[in-house]
Amino acid sequence: MSPFFRASLPLFISFLFCVSAWPHQLTAKIDQPIAAPARPNLGPKHRTAANSARRGQTATTQNQGSTLLQQSLAALSGSAVISDVTLSGSARRIAGSDDESGTAIYKALSNGAARFDSSYPSGARTEVRTATSNGCVGIWSGPDGLSHSVASHNLVNRSDIFPAFTLGGYNPTQNFVITLIGQETKSGRSVYHLSASQQFSQLTSAAAVLMQHLTRTEIFLDASTSLPVAVDFDIHPDNDMGLDIPIEIAFSDYRPVNGVQVPFHVQKYLNNSLILDLQFQSASWNTGLASSLFTVQ
Repeated sequence: MSPFFRASLPLFISFLFCVSAWPHQLTAKIDQPIAAPARPNLGPKHRTAANSARRGQTATTQNQGSTLLQQSLAALSGSAVISDVTLSGSARRIAGSDDESGTAIYKALSNGAARFDSSYPSGARTEVRTATSNGCVGIWSGPDGLSHSVASHNLVNRSDIFPAFTLGGYNPTQNFVITLIGQETKSGRSVYHLSASQQFSQLTSAAAVLMQHLTRTEIFLDASTSLPVAVDFDIHPDNDMGLDIPIEIAFSDYRPVNGVQVPFHVQKYLNNSLILDLQFQSASWNTGLASSLFTVQ
């Protein structure tokens, strides 16, 4: 079982480059295509007009979504090219009746590699993500020091605790579609709600629908600053990629670090319950982190 359901608090940081290496493996796991929703029986003339209007509306919302995403990336990092980041500070872990505080260090590379090391009274915990020739792999370990593999379908989603890397991965060249859902209120703030998902034209219909679902992320941008307020996505049991468990990562207390906006307060929610509260005291980027830090053995 995934450590999320044991509440041992790994971040499940996952990355775009992990997706392309293994989606064909899912085809064999899908027993039947997912049925499309029923549509009203319109006449040819009305059907043509409705389809044309729908395509125009979709194109508009996708263009608006992409524009807002680029504005957010500009607000986060401007013209800076970030190759690595290190965040360190205090951490609070909530898992059932366990509620303990300790320290945490997060390190990541722009190519998707990342690790999260935390230390609590109950012991040390580590999670590592990296890319191999066979795709993305991940491991986690708890206080007993034993390594466990992360299920591949939990390595698909792009969400991360460093939003500049998260948003930077939604690249049109990787067939990501960004759609503006609308303007709404979240955590008392006016936000633009974007929905991101990756398209897989090379897969069968059922597999493509599943992969689009696994990559889907809801992004909420502050309407005034364009900075990310939160990202919402789903994780899944190791043995059931079709069962969705909602996750939210919330960002606040943004501070400029050498021209880059960094959220010094990051909270993680599982099924609307707080499970991780990070308050960073220091942040640095482009320090030359070695790739060996992200080796998965």
